[in-house]
Amino acid sequence: MTRTEALVAIETPSKTLTPEERQSVLRTLKSPRLLKTEVLAGLVVALALIPEAIAFSIIAGVDPRVGLFAAFTMAVTIAFVGGRPAMISGATGAIALVIAPLVASHGTDYFIAAVLLAGVLQIVLAVLGVAKLMRFIPRQVMVGFVNALAILIFSAQVPELLGVPWLVYPLVALGLLIVFGLPKLTTAVPAPLVAIVVITLITVLISMNVPTVGGKGDLPNSLPGLVFPNVPLTWETLQIIFPFSLAMAFVGLLESLMTAKLVDDVTDTRSSKTRESWGQGVANLVTGFFGGMGGCAMIGQTMINVKASGARTRISTFLAGALLLVLVVALGDIVALIPMAALVAVMVFVSVATFDWHSIKPSTLAMMPKSETTVMVVTVIGTVATNNLAIGVGIGVLTAMVLFARRVAHFVTVDRQVEEDDGAPVATYRVHGELFFASSNDLYTQFDYAGDPDRVVIDLSDSHLWDASTIAALDSITEKYEKYGKTASVRGLNTASLEMRRRMAGKLGG
Repeated sequence: MTRTEALVAIETPSKTLTPEERQSVLRTLKSPRLLKTEVLAGLVVALALIPEAIAFSIIAGVDPRVGLFAAFTMAVTIAFVGGRPAMISGATGAIALVIAPLVASHGTDYFIAAVLLAGVLQIVLAVLGVAKLMRFIPRQVMVGFVNALAILIFSAQVPELLGVPWLVYPLVALGLLIVFGLPKLTTAVPAPLVAIVVITLITVLISMNVPTVGGKGDLPNSLPGLVFPNVPLTWETLQIIFPFSLAMAFVGLLESLMTAKLVDDVTDTRSSKTRESWGQGVANLVTGFFGGMGGCAMIGQTMINVKASGARTRISTFLAGALLLVLVVALGDIVALIPMAALVAVMVFVSVATFDWHSIKPSTLAMMPKSETTVMVVTVIGTVATNNLAIGVGIGVLTAMVLFARRVAHFVTVDRQVEEDDGAPVATYRVHGELFFASSNDLYTQFDYAGDPDRVVIDLSDSHLWDASTIAALDSITEKYEKYGKTASVRGLNTASLEMRRRMAGKLGG
């Protein structure tokens, strides 16, 4: 291959690469085209991280620098140890809500100790295989999660549009025009970055008096230093911080794993959820030792990085954190001039791009089973009502489980037939379907105890026994027939069901 051919190969457009190849850091470093995408994406995310990190710090009740340092350390650390390339981690609203009561009651040192313990718990949970639980989250819960996320991102921008100078509204409109319209003309530069630069220049050159990033709080003027919490290493301290740490660990892992799954779908690639789980724990440990507030995957910023800017590698994640620190420490005076209107326009674009519009089309709703639509709606309502993605997903999964159990319970049918055997009538009940707690509870009512002949056969050739509830139900049925002076026998059990009944039959009654 000649030098010219090699350069052409390096400059091959990313659309000719497979999704897996597009995630290669080495390949991206060799391609100026791909590297530019990662660098610009990291810059856009860094700018978007600043006001949110400050806002989350205020929610948690800590200094804005605590949130900004957390955004830096989380992003940089997860870039190396995380399992999902191009995913952004930092200080989040969910973590801020969990930790705020501890800050108010016991102060910053206990809060830092809780962050460190949460990191340890996440590593332990990763080793125990918590990531495997993701397989039990139904698709409609994921759809509800995505739609609720879009609604929360949009609703978070509403306060920035209330009680502000009228000039904010045309600036937001201009920003929306750029982020939605520019990609139709060119994708050489991320539209969100163009919107931020253009609107900032307009406000500075015309001296517009509009809300800016600087109005959210003071930006740090130095690098973060190592911190060790000044708390007594006692059982009492553990009792104080453990509930908050456990909540942080679970909420952080759930949001991170759900975000990783979402990015998998967007990029058509797979990622290691187990590595992402312990990577989040390591990132929280690093963040705690640098005095950060802890965090997890940031869904909005991740969508900016992956969907709006086209990033695919760990380079963008690392640069998002590194550039954030450079921006707030070295270029803080310039960053403070960025109008909030520009960031509002970017986040509105992200919310619109994130929402699964196909899921609410009339044709989709008409085709989808009502139970599936119910799961999606409950997930959205639960998430938006609590302002907590973890709680919303939990409610959605619980709803899906209940509706599934109810649906499966109705799949069991019982057919009764009376035949002659050696001149004596025999009632045969043939049971079809899976027998577990939901379906076996109704099984008891399917028999004519008083009207059946003296001999009854329960044929389970087309069934399977799944739990103790079913064994107890069969015991109750045979005992009921005995009270009427009749004999009921069970036949047709497969090997596993027969072994379960042999082990537990007659031993479950009170």
